[in-house]
Amino acid sequence: MPFKHNASRRHRIGKMKFKVTNWQEYEVGLRRRGSLTLWLTPEALSSWQAPRRKTRGGQPRYSDLAIETALTVGLVFGLRLRQTEGLVESVLSLMGLKLAVPDHTTMSRRARTWPARIERHTRQVSDEAVHILVDSTGLQVYGAGQWPEEKHGTGSRRSWRKLHLALDAGNGEIIAHTMTDQDIGDASQLGPLLDQIDRPIGQFIADGAYDGAPIYDAVINHSPEAAVVIPPRANAIEWTGEEPSFQRDRHIAAISRDGRMKWQASTGYGKRALVETAIGRYKSIIGRRLRARSFLAQQTEVALGCVVLNRLLGCARPKSVRRNQATA
Repeated sequence: MPFKHNASRRHRIGKMKFKVTNWQEYEVGLRRRGSLTLWLTPEALSSWQAPRRKTRGGQPRYSDLAIETALTVGLVFGLRLRQTEGLVESVLSLMGLKLAVPDHTTMSRRARTWPARIERHTRQVSDEAVHILVDSTGLQVYGAGQWPEEKHGTGSRRSWRKLHLALDAGNGEIIAHTMTDQDIGDASQLGPLLDQIDRPIGQFIADGAYDGAPIYDAVINHSPEAAVVIPPRANAIEWTGEEPSFQRDRHIAAISRDGRMKWQASTGYGKRALVETAIGRYKSIIGRRLRARSFLAQQTEVALGCVVLNRLLGCARPKSVRRNQATA
């Protein structure tokens, strides 16, 4: 990356400072994030039990809403399924509600069939173009840790899952996600991410792992007017083809003429740091490790984690402005 060229003299460069302009509102929202106030609407109470099925088979006792509520509460408080069952039962008892609580075996079984989706709670439905930031990260799965590997020299049985995120640069919400094995490439998941976005894309920003003709084609097919900002490789050459390769050719020409640092400033590539911040937010709040064992249950866990982050972001969102540096 270009900023590494300044690593030797980075200590001489003053750090940018920002000021939160809505501190009072932001502080109230941060306190509201830790509130234990729970309520159930009449619609939720009437939908707690699953509707009777008209086909052959056993009758489900709990609706998807009941399973989602229990799994979300357990995910937020970092509880296992048995502890989640006890917490939900105690909360309903304190609220004076005589509702059956899903047991831990039911939650474990239904988590593998829960429809993974992301609800937009804070974003208003609009046809305006959205700026998309895409990146991926690794989530740890259960298995032997680093201690046996360092102590006894044995190979680690720990595996990973890759979480692919598409972020709305305007409000920081996660609007699309997929989860794959650790060996799946980032570029292969762009199609499933774009299928979840129902708004036109104004600008698409991703790192160099997404550089390639299929990425440009997929974004342009989704939104013909989209501006694709992906840093080309250091040895990249211009393509001799038709659209949409002209955008990549312009990036190569601009980097060759002005350098990568100026190209980043002119294209707004620095906004990609927002998706890295969202990844750090996920790992600090939800966790770096998946609790579920099966792959389908892990997909449900990731989907609920994204919903929780969007709701927390809706409670408190700071508005920051850069402070002017005093010059001598």
